[in-house]
Amino acid sequence: MAHSPRGWTGARTPSAIKRVRQTERRRVINQPRRSAAKTLVSKAVMTAGNGDADQAREALVQAISALDRAAKVGAIHPNAAARRKSRLTLKVAAALGGEQVLSTTKAARTTGKTAAAKQAKARIAAAKATKAKGAQTAAGKARAAIARSTRDAGPGSSATGSEAAAKPTPTKATATKSTPTKSAPAKAAANKSTATKATAAKPASAKAGATKATASKPRASATKSAAAGAEKSATKPRAKSAK
Repeated sequence: MAHSPRGWTGARTPSAIKRVRQTERRRVINQPRRSAAKTLVSKAVMTAGNGDADQAREALVQAISALDRAAKVGAIHPNAAARRKSRLTLKVAAALGGEQVLSTTKAARTTGKTAAAKQAKARIAAAKATKAKGAQTAAGKARAAIARSTRDAGPGSSATGSEAAAKPTPTKATATKSTPTKSAPAKAAANKSTATKATAAKPASAKAGATKATASKPRASATKSAAAGAEKSATKPRAKSAK
C-alpha cells in the first residue's frame, strides 16, 4: 500500500529556511524597481508613437534612469539594462522618423581647470585634517591643551624657548693618537724580497738532494761488485783441492 503524500513541501532545513527569508527580502526591494522600469519603458514607446518629440525625449530619459537604478541596486543585470536602453532608443528614434533622440556630445565644463584643482586641494586638505584628528585620547587632549596654552602665553615664552634652543652645548674635543703606518710601496717591496728568497732557496736545496742521490748510488754498486769478486775467488781454490 502506498504511503500518503506529505502535507508540507516547503523548506525544512535551517539553511533552506534562511534562503527563503533572504529571497523574500530581496523580492520586496527588487520587484518595485523592475516594475517601474517596465512601466516607464512602455510609456516612452507609447509617447513616441503619438508623435510628440519633446514628451518622447522626457519619457525616454525617465525610462533610462529607471533602468540604471534597477541595475545599480541589482534588480536586473547591468548587461540587460544596457540592452533594454539600446532597444528602447532605437524604437523611439524609429517612431519619431529617425530624429536624434538624445545628444551624444559631452556636457561643457562649468568650472575651469584652476578652479577645479583648487577645489580638489581643499577637499584633500579637509580629508587629511579629519583623518589626522581621529579619536583623541585623554593624554592626547592634555598635550594639545598644553601646546595651546604655550602658544597663547605670548612672545615671552617663545623668546625664552628660542634662547634655550640657541645656546650651544659644550662638546669635548677628543684627541686622536697618530699611529705610524707603513707606506704601500714599502710593503710591496718587503713582500717581493721574501718571495725571491724563498724561490732562491728552493732550487739550491733541490740540487743538493739530487747530487747526494747520484753520489750514493755509485758507492753502493762498488761495494756490491767487490763482495761478488771475493766470493768467486774463495770458491775456486776449494773446487781444485777436491779434484
